[in-house]
Order: sequence, then structure tokens, then C-alpha cells
Amino acid sequence: MSRSLLPAEARRGLRDVAPILLGVAPFALVAGATAVDAGLSPLQAAGLSVIVFAGASQLAAIELLGDNAELLVVLATGVVINLRMLMYSASIAPHFRPFRSRWKALCSYVLTDQAYALSVTRYTGTDDLDSTARRQYYLAVAGSLWVVWQLCSLVGIVVGARVPPAWGLEFAVPLVFLSLLVPATTSWPKLVAAAVGGGVAVAGAALSVPLNLGLIAGGTAGVVAGVLADGRLPSDGDDADGGAH
Repeated sequence: MSRSLLPAEARRGLRDVAPILLGVAPFALVAGATAVDAGLSPLQAAGLSVIVFAGASQLAAIELLGDNAELLVVLATGVVINLRMLMYSASIAPHFRPFRSRWKALCSYVLTDQAYALSVTRYTGTDDLDSTARRQYYLAVAGSLWVVWQLCSLVGIVVGARVPPAWGLEFAVPLVFLSLLVPATTSWPKLVAAAVGGGVAVAGAALSVPLNLGLIAGGTAGVVAGVLADGRLPSDGDDADGGAH
């Protein structure tokens, strides 16, 4: 009988996250290559990837830095995009309450959409997991995502520095955001939020709004529109096409 050095929950976490890593890898490659294409040095791009480690907001920050936006706008954009992490933290915090402070700090650093979704699904309805098992599962998932993101970002940084400008890598960023947006638009309120937010952001770019504030205005308008639409239109579980089959 073969024996593994990894605890059972760590092995389960690695097994659960494996399919997701296949989708994270190209996202990280684009992030690394785009950072170099935006004018960051390889060291700056690698530092941004390690310090921020935030996927969508990392790409938004790269794009704004490439447009020479004010640092305050870059920071505000990152905060707006990452507001959802507050909800994730509030939801998953009860499961981490027994952890020591250093573990809580590490868990908060590697929190991502994927790590949250897999871990909460694993914890929910399971009473036989002690705090050690919960930590092993979470860190196996979140740690794998972090390692793959950093390695693939580094590859993107190295390769991106050698990509000719004529290849037009700047188009990769909006394409990645679209790939995230389309699968998430599963209800009428989300569709309204996406349409309003995207429309305002595009209008801001077309009108050359100072300090690139059009992006923040678009995000704010999208949130407000989504909240107003929620409760008035069919929500999650109802098809955005009106449920016609």
C-alpha cells in the first residue's frame, strides 16, 4: 500500500483545484506579458504580481499604469474591483476563527475567487473537519493557485519582453476581461450591471475623461444599476434570456 506524505485534505484540495489551474495559467501569462508591454521593467512586473496577486485588478492596474494614469486612480480602481473580497472574507472568516494570527494573515493574502468558492463548498455541510484539516485544504487550493500564477506570470514577463510591438498584446487585456465577464452574466441584474458599467466606462474613454476616471465611474454605475435591477428583474437561477426554452 502506497503512503503519501501529504495529509488527506491537502491531497483533496490539490485534486479539486487541478482543473482550475488550467484556466489560470493563460490568464497569468497574459498578465505578465501585458505588464512588460505596458512599460514596466521585468523586476517591477514580477514585484507587482507578487504583491498585488489579484487577477482582474492586477490587469486593470497594469492597463492604467500603461496609460500613465495617476497613482491615486490606479489604487482606487484596485479597491473598487476588489471590494468583493470583503464579502468573501466575511463569509469564510467563521471557518478560520480557530487559526492563529499568522495563519489568518497568510490565508487572507492568498484569498482568490477560486480558493474561496472551493473552500466554502468543501466546508459547507461538513462537520467532521477540524481547524487543521480546513487549513490544509484551503492552503493546498490557494497555494497551488499562487504558485501557478507566479510561475506563469514570470514566463509571460520573460516572453513578453521579446514579443514585437506589432503583435498588439494590448488587445489581450480586454479579451481576458471579456472571458471573465461573459460566463458570470447569468441573470438579468448582472446583465444590466455589465451593460451599464461597460457603457459608462467606454463613454468615459471616448470622452477622454481626465485621470482615467471613466473606469471608476463605470464600475460605480454598474454596481448601482445592478442593485436597482436586483429585485425588479429575475435574479440568479433564471436565465438572462428570459427563461425561454
